[in-house]
Amino acid sequence: MYSLPSGKPVGEGEAGSPAVTAPLAVHCFGSTDPGRVRTTNQDQFLIAELTKAMRIWQTSLAEPSARYGEERAHVFIVADGMGGHAAGEQASALVVAAVERFALNTLKWFLHSGRADTERILSEFRSALADADAQILHEAAEHPKLAGMGTTVTMAYHIDRQLCVAHVGDSRAYLYRGGELQQITHDHTVTAEMVRRGQLRPEDVIHHRLRHVITNVVGGPEAGVYVEAHALELRPGDRLLLCSDGLTEMLAHDTIATTLQAQADPESACSSLLAQANESGGRDNVTVVVVDFDLPAP
Repeated sequence: MYSLPSGKPVGEGEAGSPAVTAPLAVHCFGSTDPGRVRTTNQDQFLIAELTKAMRIWQTSLAEPSARYGEERAHVFIVADGMGGHAAGEQASALVVAAVERFALNTLKWFLHSGRADTERILSEFRSALADADAQILHEAAEHPKLAGMGTTVTMAYHIDRQLCVAHVGDSRAYLYRGGELQQITHDHTVTAEMVRRGQLRPEDVIHHRLRHVITNVVGGPEAGVYVEAHALELRPGDRLLLCSDGLTEMLAHDTIATTLQAQADPESACSSLLAQANESGGRDNVTVVVVDFDLPAP
């Protein structure tokens, strides 16, 4: 399990409340499993930390060869590829690599200063996923056996007490807070759109013949991607869950919530969710990332 220190404190609370002095500590774990039916795993996930570093080439002082800043940011990704042969696996790998390059070379994460910067970051993530969309389409054009490959992607970026979520497809992001599990993202599927229009009851989705038809992916048969984006303020005790649909197809909302409540640490929560998905049939690859945000130990 990875335990990552959080970034610097937020300067102001809501409505001019006193400055928050205690940073959040981050504890997280991710895992993926092919399930009991599929012979390959086309899911990918990423847990990463961003930090400022100074590498010292020469000095007259007796000090380490590298120093690291106190400020930290974190990136969490789940991607579920689709396409024949190894196409889905390659598409999900390409989108994760694209976000890694973006975070390293483009994102000015250390300039975070509040709402305006949060909007900038969300806009930059939209651009990054649009670039990934173009890259996947280019790869498919260069290699005909990869034609039509695409991937969902659900990613979260954390700095200070701010969480930014960018989402495409039917993987999901959830926030577990105060004993309640809330779905942050919306599924980009035919049946989800029917539910939003009042044409289908939520409880009937699981039996609908079009429930697996995704309407929005990175890559896919044509250019263009819609990136859903959210920003929210984190509180101590919050738990974030990112998962592919291999989990949510197998486990009901209440089962996921009960598991997150029962399992105290992210690693045991991941293990329990994967095991239950497989026990329920394991019809698809399943990937989960669980992140806890808490006050640091005294």
